[in-house]
Amino acid sequence: MSTELSTNLELMQDKYPMKFGSFEEERLHRKQRLAASFRLFSLFGFDEGVAGHITARDPELPDHFWVNPFGMHFSQVRVSDLLLVNDEGKVVEGNSNMLNRAAFAIHSSVHKARPDAVAAAHAHSFYGKTFSSLGRLLDPLTQDACIFYNDHGLYNDYSGVVYETEEGERIAECLGSKKAVILQNHGLLTVGHSVESAAWWYITMERSCHAQLLAEGASTSPIPVAHEAALATMQHVGSETAGWCCFQPLWDKIVRLQPDFLD
Repeated sequence: MSTELSTNLELMQDKYPMKFGSFEEERLHRKQRLAASFRLFSLFGFDEGVAGHITARDPELPDHFWVNPFGMHFSQVRVSDLLLVNDEGKVVEGNSNMLNRAAFAIHSSVHKARPDAVAAAHAHSFYGKTFSSLGRLLDPLTQDACIFYNDHGLYNDYSGVVYETEEGERIAECLGSKKAVILQNHGLLTVGHSVESAAWWYITMERSCHAQLLAEGASTSPIPVAHEAALATMQHVGSETAGWCCFQPLWDKIVRLQPDFLD
């Protein structure tokens, strides 16, 4: 990793983690970044039908999370559309009772198992679901792929659409303390200590899947980054500060392009 990037990340330590004066202020921040993430996922093409969900834990009610309404296209999600769901899967705040049952089954278990995870992201993006069919982990073929080196798992027990929390619990167990898990024959799931990092991990993991598929299509033996270098890179560009930082230009972009998501 370049000295310049390392220095810039050190400067970001003063800005992350962010400080808030009240639960209301922090809640609005999380909801705005959550709505922005849906718009960005749509912009990047991570929006297939009604599949996919991103959740953000409520700062005041840690066993509740905010999520997108079932059936609403990612490109249309606004802050005011988000639903607050409790630990029993009931919508307790929002203008709709349309909750994606798979979202609750997976995300409630992940949030319960990972109290450090503020947010979790899952979608049926093209390259992620394609790579997931290989039943293997990502290789450290690029600097960006090193973000996930020794820091993602593989859930290889696909048994259909996830509707039961028991399967969500098994996914959470496979995720463990890592930032991501590849759901075999299904797609990707990432978590972060902020909405920003969870969303960025997903975006860059999808691109890393794409890069590896291209590399292996061009060569039978693409050259991976050596273990020590991959590990050192992961510790820098794979930190929560780095994930939060990498989301900031995307936030600026979506605010400029689609400011209505803030409604």
